[in-house]
Formats: sequence, C-alpha cells, structure tokens
Amino acid sequence: MDDISQTQNSPTDHLRRWRLMLGGDADGTGCTLSGEIDLGMDRTLAALYSDFGEQGAAQKKGKGGLGGSAPSVARWLGDIRTYFPTSVVQVMQKDALERLDLRQMLLQPELLESVEPDIHLLSTIISLNRVIPEKTRETARMVVRKAVEELEKKLAGPLCQAVLGSLNRAVRNRRPRHSDIDWNRTIRANLKHYQPTYKTIIPETRIGYGRKKGSSALRDIILCVDQSGSMATSVVYSSICAAVLASLSAVRTSLVVFDTSVVDLTPELHDPVEVLFGTQLGGGTDIEQALGYCQSLVRTPNDTILVLISDLYEGGNHDKLLRRAASLAGSGLQFITLLALSDGGAPASDHFVAAQFAALGIPSFACTPDQFPDLMAAAIKRENINQWAAGLGIVTARSA
Repeated sequence: MDDISQTQNSPTDHLRRWRLMLGGDADGTGCTLSGEIDLGMDRTLAALYSDFGEQGAAQKKGKGGLGGSAPSVARWLGDIRTYFPTSVVQVMQKDALERLDLRQMLLQPELLESVEPDIHLLSTIISLNRVIPEKTRETARMVVRKAVEELEKKLAGPLCQAVLGSLNRAVRNRRPRHSDIDWNRTIRANLKHYQPTYKTIIPETRIGYGRKKGSSALRDIILCVDQSGSMATSVVYSSICAAVLASLSAVRTSLVVFDTSVVDLTPELHDPVEVLFGTQLGGGTDIEQALGYCQSLVRTPNDTILVLISDLYEGGNHDKLLRRAASLAGSGLQFITLLALSDGGAPASDHFVAAQFAALGIPSFACTPDQFPDLMAAAIKRENINQWAAGLGIVTARSA
C-alpha cells in the first residue's frame, strides 16, 4: 500500500493507509477520508475488493462493484490509472479478471483501449483470440503489440548477449586454418608479442572460428511449447524469446506449439504478435506427438538444443512418451524440460513424469524469463544443467 501514499509517514498518514486498505467498514481506524484523490482511491478499491466487489453481490445490494456494462468497467480502468502507479494498476487488473470474470467484457474495443497492457492481460487476450469479434480484433492486436514490445525490450538484450557470448566461447578454435582465423581476437591476444623493430605482432596464439564466417548456424534451438490452458504465460514468454533468438543468424530457431495437434510457427517468428495469434490455448495434450515432430527437425544432434516447455500432463500414450524422450536424450542432443517459463515460480506439474525424465538425464524445472538467457548460454556451452540450476537455487526434478 506504500504506492498509494502521497504524504509523509506521519501517524495520521498511517491511519489513512489502513483506512484505504481495510475499506469503508473500517470505522475502528477513526480516520475519515477527505479530498478528491483519497475518495477516488477508496471508490476504486471498494469496487474491486469490498464485499460488494463481486458483480452478483453488487447487483443484489445495489451499491459497490463494477456493474455489468463495459462503459462502467472502462471508467473504473481509467480511474485506477489516474490514482495508482502502473505496477499497482497491473495487479488490480489481474485481480479484476479473476474476481469479476471480465474475460467476456474484454471482447469490447472500448474496454481494451482502457487497459494497461501486461503479461496477465496478454495471456487472457491470447486465450480468447479465437472468439474475439472482428470489430475488436484490431484493437486487441494493438494491445498485444504494445505489451510484446515492452517485453521484448526487457528480454532481447540479455538473451542476445548471453547466446552470442556463449557461442563465441564455445566455437573458438586454437588451431585454425588461415581462412578460419578470427583476426580481431588473435591480435588482441598477442599484443604482448608486438615487435617494435618490425612494427608487427607475432601471433603465437591463433584464435579461429569453429566454422567459416557466413556458414550455417552454429546451434539449432528448438522450443516445443505446450499450449494447454494452464501454460498461457509460458506460451507468451516462449513466443517472444523464440522471436528474439530467430533474429540471431548464429542460431537456427524453431518454434513448435502443440495440444493434441502440432503447429510449426517458425515461419511467423519475424513477428511475435503473429506468433501469439497463431497459438490456441486450451484443449488436450499429446507431448509424444510433438516431440516426434521436433525429432524430425534435428539435423545434427550434437549441435541441437531442444527445450520442451510443458507441465508434463500427458494426454496421449505415456509409454510412447517415455520411449520418445529416451530416444531424443540418447541421440546426443541437449534435452531440457521447463515446467514453466513464467514469473510465477514452480507450477502444478506431473512430478512422476518429471522424475522419469530426470532418470533419462533430462533436467526438468521451472524457469523465470530473467533466468532463461543464462540457461541458454549454459546449454550452448554444454554445461551440466542440473548443476547450473542448483547454483541458482532452482529445484530440479529427481529421478524416480
């Protein structure tokens, strides 16, 4: 509640904060609100969090709540942006979606124009994208694009730096042929061998590229993403990370999403908004079928990183899934399972399957978007992923 305080931390201000937090029935504080700002804050908080915050209760009692019309909700969304900072606005929007079931109302353009884009709203819009009416679709795209651009700004720099830096270290060659020499690094490494008499450097140490410049990608990265309803936030983050990776010529990135069918969204990676609208959250899950398709994409296993992003609740054949996973793990590629790619911590997941994957040498754990760049760097350098996770305090699945 510190964010709504606009005065000093006086005893009176402490009472004011308690009064705003506890609502209109908190007469025990002995604090009466006054002034347009405080009263406005109180109204917006009461509409969502008081006993009348639920729409049904509001209609019965005749007061409080947001009502059932889009204009009233749009006004409320505008009010919270007036009285609270963006971080608080996003929390209140998320709570409104959960408490007041505003999902259907988000199909109205005047309401979408009033919201503050964030990951929760983005996930909700994507989950509704198949039922968004045509008149609202363009507005929805604008909201999604704004949120995606903000997330890209946050993720692109660290991810590109981590991947390119790890590739440079991974492919450096100390005995290169003349055509493969990385002259910039070679010169820097041999500056101490400069010969003033000859005005030249003796290249005692030569550093080269693992492959010739301009050759094909140094690593293949395949993101295989479960698009069941519980994975909404992971789908959003995965799509944006895939689009960032696809912008790097040093890696070849594929994005595969699945439920009971498999869709390859790699051709759309130039535009993450198109990727997101190409997903379809909800439905069943056939992980084995998706992994089978990903296996068909593998060109050189030793240079391939496969990241399965799924809670591992398999709706298909469990035994076939384990056989497929064993085949992939034994082929030489790096196989990692992320139970979630989100800020929400460890999710509900099938611990039994995760343990069976761990027995096959497939690390399984939840990962935040901030940790994902370092994870990819560790994978490119072929580090022990379980040890990498342990170093960050991340709990990985243990073998059954």
